Amino acid sequence: MTRYRESVRSLLRERLLDAAYERVTDGGWDGLRIAHIATTAGVSRQTVYTEFGTKEAIGQALVMREVERFLLGVQEQLDAHRDDPESAAAAAVRFTLATAADNPLVKSILTSSRGGPDDLLTHLTTRSEPLLTTATAMLDGYAAEAWPQIDAESRALAIETVVRLTVSHLVQPSLPPDLTAARIARTLARIALLPEN
Repeated sequence: MTRYRESVRSLLRERLLDAAYERVTDGGWDGLRIAHIATTAGVSRQTVYTEFGTKEAIGQALVMREVERFLLGVQEQLDAHRDDPESAAAAAVRFTLATAADNPLVKSILTSSRGGPDDLLTHLTTRSEPLLTTATAMLDGYAAEAWPQIDAESRALAIETVVRLTVSHLVQPSLPPDLTAARIARTLARIALLPEN
């Protein structure tokens, strides 16, 4: 019975996040109300409050669900270039920046931002710790297994740098994705003391 309840709750949570995603990508975060999510999902407002508690918690869950989706694509890019850490990093960063440019939620976060404390952009900037922790942990685990020749300290420094630079360029791009990806990958290679290509 417990598994059934967990499955139902998981399905409900996804349904509510899908409804919030739809509303945010159509009308922005500022105009989102719990009542909108409830109506779109076909549930009561109390159900939304019971599941998430606050609009802020919904925002955090939306961002983290998107991070997990991005990380699946990042892993595919890493797998495709497993024989060369620098090429793998370039492919993963390029994928992230290019995918983010076309992602409706990321576009909504970046274009409808007012910069206030309830803004979704804060989940990519001032309150980005869950995003950074999740991405860094996944990448560190991957790199430790794929490239054991890189010592743990260099690996940790390189991964943190790559993650933070990628998020920074996602929020405020300054160069085309290909050039940004190559530069970030070169940074990783230097920090991790990889041989010159």
